[in-house]
Amino acid sequence: MAGRGIVIGGGIVGLSIAIGLASSNMEVIVLDGSDADNRASYGNAGLIWVQSKGADHLPYALWSRRSASMWPEFSERLLEQTGIDVEYERRGGLSLCLDETELAARRAMVDQVAAQLGTQNDVEFVDAAFVRDRLPGVSPHVLGASWCPADGHVNPLMLMGALKKRCDALGVTIRRNSRVEAVRMEGSHLTVMGADFRMRGERVVVAAGLATEKLAATAGMTVPLKPVRGQIVVTERMKRVIDYPTPTIRQARCGSVIFGNSHEEDVTATGTTLPVMASHAQRAMAEFPFLASARVLRSWGAIRVMPVDGKPIYARSIDCPGAYAVACHSGITLTAVHANIIGPAIAADCLPRAVATLSPERFDAVAHH
Repeated sequence: MAGRGIVIGGGIVGLSIAIGLASSNMEVIVLDGSDADNRASYGNAGLIWVQSKGADHLPYALWSRRSASMWPEFSERLLEQTGIDVEYERRGGLSLCLDETELAARRAMVDQVAAQLGTQNDVEFVDAAFVRDRLPGVSPHVLGASWCPADGHVNPLMLMGALKKRCDALGVTIRRNSRVEAVRMEGSHLTVMGADFRMRGERVVVAAGLATEKLAATAGMTVPLKPVRGQIVVTERMKRVIDYPTPTIRQARCGSVIFGNSHEEDVTATGTTLPVMASHAQRAMAEFPFLASARVLRSWGAIRVMPVDGKPIYARSIDCPGAYAVACHSGITLTAVHANIIGPAIAADCLPRAVATLSPERFDAVAHH
């Protein structure tokens, strides 16, 4: 064994990194909270979305695309290793425009991404005919869309199950109801402190959702986050007609349509509100009129983990050597790089150069500007 790795947080991000650590021959313990905790991993729509990621920051754009490119093999390997089909699909994604204002904004985004990516650009603006060829049930009022062939989606609940099963197979110990209070050095020992336990490890990764900010600070790391509530609506199972996801709508393999993309900042309570649900339904019907007759089966609200500037944060502690923190709102998209690159890098006590500009040092630069 290459030593003990302790991951604080048992969501998508934490389990992905735990797999990377365990695959690097570390003994891995995941300290997870309770089922009553706010869990972004259970509240997302399952998009693997890159077309708008990093429009103003090239390293983030490339990092997202690197993960998306790994997803086909990653999902196949999970199926072979766990027997769980995470329902991954990668046919491309469309961001639909219903009026001239949306059209202009979308064109501007496409131009910005193209300027960032240069010859690596994979996003283009497409006309209404292109959209209708791929989405025959789309509204005639759709004027055009941005299109990216790298976009896709996955069943997040099946993904959680597959990651958990893979962790089990690798010998990862997952301890539920383990409330962590701090990460500190005790002499020369990196130590995780709980209300009723102390645990030492060669590596500690804080990936505890919104709790990451407070816990990372105990190890001298700055991880500024804000809560953003998102509300989702799920319909009955219907004939499969939406083969290409949008930022607001995707149709699961079982036929249920999942829609909603609200961003309610500084809201910490889960749950749903009628005005937001109504807005989601209006947008869904405006894009796909046939949804007007669909029955809604359930809805939910979950608290997203949002870095204050919207970009992932990869922190390495100076005060507590061997301690790291990871926080992002795109945990599904980045699952493949977290398992295949970040986990093994942390096992080797480093972070890859690809995320150098995604460190907390960028906030120091802003503060001193």
